[in-house]
Amino acid sequence: MADATEWREVDRHLTRRVARWTSPLAHRVLAGVRSAAEHTKLWWGAAAIMAAVGGGRGRTAAAAGLIGMGAAELVSNAVCKPLYERRRPPEDLVPHSEVRDRPDSSSFPSGHTAAAVGFTVAAAGAWPAAAAACAVPAAIVAVERVHSGAHYPSDVAAGAAIGMATGLLVRRSPRLLLRHAVKKARIGRVA
Repeated sequence: MADATEWREVDRHLTRRVARWTSPLAHRVLAGVRSAAEHTKLWWGAAAIMAAVGGGRGRTAAAAGLIGMGAAELVSNAVCKPLYERRRPPEDLVPHSEVRDRPDSSSFPSGHTAAAVGFTVAAAGAWPAAAAACAVPAAIVAVERVHSGAHYPSDVAAGAAIGMATGLLVRRSPRLLLRHAVKKARIGRVA
């Protein structure tokens, strides 16, 4: 039990430290990314740019990214959040006004982070350079979720893990589906 208590204290300590960043530049960047990431606008925009400038590779990366994002949101928001009800960080950990503007849903896991990482990892299979560019705003989204008081760092880490898993599954799914189809065809010929 001491381990769980220690982890909670680490979570609270990190939340307090990140939420106290007062740099004007950090505040502007984090506020801009928060606005862009709402309702996944940032990732839809990234997909549109990839599709417009990347030819076939860009369209494939955009489609994979959007599927990865959707899968990550589904797992984090529709499956995990209802399973584990966690309150948002208390207002005393977040010394700025943004703490009042946050969702009422469970804090665990971070759906914004899951979507960001899911998009980035899935798109990387088709266009690694574009996905590397997406990794920067994805990381900023994760930091912003803690800074705004919407999530604890462990919520963000869980969201990132979900995004990583769903993004990798999207990248592997064409091969898995092909392998399954070949296996069924072989079984059909034997019968």
